Amino acid sequence: MLKGILAITGQPGLYKVISEGKNNVVIESLLTGKKSTAYADAKMSTLEDIAIYNLTEDIPLKKVLRKIFDKENGGQAIDAKSSPEELKKYFEEILPNYDKARVYGSDVKKVISWYNLLNEKGLLIFEDEKPEEPAVDEKADQKEV
Repeated sequence: MLKGILAITGQPGLYKVISEGKNNVVIESLLTGKKSTAYADAKMSTLEDIAIYNLTEDIPLKKVLRKIFDKENGGQAIDAKSSPEELKKYFEEILPNYDKARVYGSDVKKVISWYNLLNEKGLLIFEDEKPEEPAVDEKADQKEV
């Protein structure tokens, strides 16, 4: 779901990777649809590599987005321009144990805005995690006669 979606430090919004070169990446803004080039020295993070600090363990962004999606029944979340207090309260409903000392208000705002943008563009597609079936040892199932 988040493969190929980038956040670039100092640039608003999110970007879809179009192609990769040796020292650059051709990207398309999800906000404007404009294509541009990001060079190797830009600080880029793929959304699938981002996690939110929690008191027990870090939670992958994908799971946080899924929690918002489930809370909103697939609809838009709270407006990212809401007051810091409203955003904090909303985020606590999603992740009650997030680490408030390490997750700043700007991080919460960013996650909410990313969710709304990805949702608006129809890019929030979740594969339902199915438990892996244990491998069957055929020899163990056969009885000796």
